[in-house]
Amino acid sequence: MKVLITGGYGFIGSHVADRYFKEGYEVFIIDNMSSGKEENISFKHKSYTLSVEDAKCEEIFKSYRFDVVVHLAAQVSVAKSIKAPKEDLEVNVVGLVNILTLSQKYKVKKFVFASSAAVYGLNDRLPLKEDEARKPISPYGISKWMGEEYCQKWKEIHDFESVCFRFSNVYGPRQNNEGEGGVISIFLDRILNNKPLDLFGDGEQTRDFIYVEDVADAIFRTSNSTIEGIYNLSTNTENSINHIVDMLRNIHGDIQTNHLAAREGDIYKSVLSNQKIKDELDWSPMYDMEAGLKRTYNWAQSRQVKKETAITTVQSKKKTSPIYKKVQPYIENLLVFSFITWLTLTNQVSILDTLGVGIFYIMVIGVIYGNRQSIIAVGLSVWLLVIEKLLEGREMVSLLYDTSFFFQVALFLFVGLVVGYSTQRKTNMLNEQKVKMEELDERYDFLNGIYSEMREVKEELQLRMLNSGDSFGKIHSIVKELDGLEPEKVFTRTVNVVQTIMNVKNVSIYIFNKNNSFLRLIAHANDSEMPRINSIKVEETEYVGSILRDGKVFVNKQLNSNVPLMAAPIYHHNRIAAIITINDLDFDSFSLYHENLFKVVTELVESALGRAFSYIEATETDRYIPNTTILKNNVFAEILLSKKEAKEKHNTPFLLLEGAYEEEMLADYSREITNLLRETDYIGHSKENNLLVLLSNTTKNDGETVLSRFEKNGFKLKMLEGEV
Repeated sequence: MKVLITGGYGFIGSHVADRYFKEGYEVFIIDNMSSGKEENISFKHKSYTLSVEDAKCEEIFKSYRFDVVVHLAAQVSVAKSIKAPKEDLEVNVVGLVNILTLSQKYKVKKFVFASSAAVYGLNDRLPLKEDEARKPISPYGISKWMGEEYCQKWKEIHDFESVCFRFSNVYGPRQNNEGEGGVISIFLDRILNNKPLDLFGDGEQTRDFIYVEDVADAIFRTSNSTIEGIYNLSTNTENSINHIVDMLRNIHGDIQTNHLAAREGDIYKSVLSNQKIKDELDWSPMYDMEAGLKRTYNWAQSRQVKKETAITTVQSKKKTSPIYKKVQPYIENLLVFSFITWLTLTNQVSILDTLGVGIFYIMVIGVIYGNRQSIIAVGLSVWLLVIEKLLEGREMVSLLYDTSFFFQVALFLFVGLVVGYSTQRKTNMLNEQKVKMEELDERYDFLNGIYSEMREVKEELQLRMLNSGDSFGKIHSIVKELDGLEPEKVFTRTVNVVQTIMNVKNVSIYIFNKNNSFLRLIAHANDSEMPRINSIKVEETEYVGSILRDGKVFVNKQLNSNVPLMAAPIYHHNRIAAIITINDLDFDSFSLYHENLFKVVTELVESALGRAFSYIEATETDRYIPNTTILKNNVFAEILLSKKEAKEKHNTPFLLLEGAYEEEMLADYSREITNLLRETDYIGHSKENNLLVLLSNTTKNDGETVLSRFEKNGFKLKMLEGEV
């Protein structure tokens, strides 16, 4: 079983992850690490550093079929939601909708959403029940309310069930100092640092505090239940701030307090009813306030020791960052200018040479450093030019009327702007390309990481298969048959794989026609005397309806006649594209073990066929003669070879028909003949430019009927190969 926990490195998320891991689940985590810490998780798991609103989350859902998704990732600070409501909306609403949509799309069985008591706002009808009016007073509360509404709408629109938990004030180990529930974390931090506690108002404000492990227990038990909808998750117990301080004194000893004025807008009393969750989930909190505080205090005390040690280590390693790189362009610019100034003022160059040297200086600086330094170089060159003129005996006022002087200044400025702008533009383009390359590298690393993980899982599975003495041991060597991209070949070899692993004689693979009204037989192996069924009408076949409805393996437990013993769906692009059926399973093998074995085999087949279908989609324009439904010679030849292989191994019949055609009428012929064929038949043409029609699962007797139908529609064909 696989569980995905968003925000799994956070305070509540890490405890939920711990619980699922202890129960034997394979744990996956998505966390952007804004508040989560990797140190919170110590067991083996798979994680992705992503925001929940990121489109790349779909790659994770696509790669793993999660059984449970627990959505805890959120912006949890009420104060921050007021200062930055847009960020709060993006994480708490857009992020939820993204994960909720992906969960529905990829058929997650149980979705749990973490809401909050903040949705109730200022309401003194205590204890608050789930049907109370929702009047949130902060953007945080509004976003959680909207999250609940989205979950409810997904039930109405997509029939996708979810459980929304309105947490009361959660406390416990690993909590930071944010959020209202963080008051205990704040108190413990100040106590252990010998600081007084700030108490606002009279200290008789009450909250419904719930220990984090009770929250994790409820979430886990929910994933194995049938409940859905909105529930309070609380202790239904009020504890005042003064009472909390008294309990902390009993644990720690003497504590100093500061009494401050009450904060405006604070809710004075709050408690949530937990009767609904107790009745429907048969759950109740295990830890009272005193037990939870002791456990939290012990954790905070041990963390304080580690924190002090870490601070000492970090301080010893701190280094000042060098600033040389920032001032380097200015220093080098001045050094070059100083050299030019020396040449000029010591009469090493003439005035004309000075003009050339100045232009050269501006160009070099502009090319190396760009627009900013080139403009500085222009200013310095003009200043040097003025100094040189003044040393020659010119007056400053006369320079204002000197056209040659203004020409030189304009030339400097022109060169500086052109060179600087060109260099800056090139630098900007390179930076843009660098950013794009970094984004592509990041996406590549992300996808490569998923691929590597999938390879590890596959290799681990194969190793288990190799070391196993039962039927799974056969899979490693047999499943290699599924390598390939041509669907016909994969279909034929799929039959071999299923036959061998499941030890059955009768295997059939069906694909849907264009409007999903019929299933057409595409590959078949029948070493028994059971009749072959070429077409199945979907609406009249109960077991097919069951598979389409549930998307699960069908088992004929009633042993009804004319119904396969087992049938499994094959998915492509998140829809059922084909169905595999088996018969003639030994009675001793008609068990849950073989049902699971069949499921494993179909998942392997699904992967192989998915690659083949994707290959067909990607190369569709290259498979057919332009503007026709006629396959090119090499493609048709490969399909024909697959049919011959199926004929040889499984005695699966096929017919190859041939007929002449007029080349200018090729497109019309292909269109008219296609209307007379099934989805499992193919059209090609021979080297002699004759039309070829390949009929799947067709005997000679069937062929006579088909030839007659073609002849009535003006096509004279003859049998070439198959049962002839």
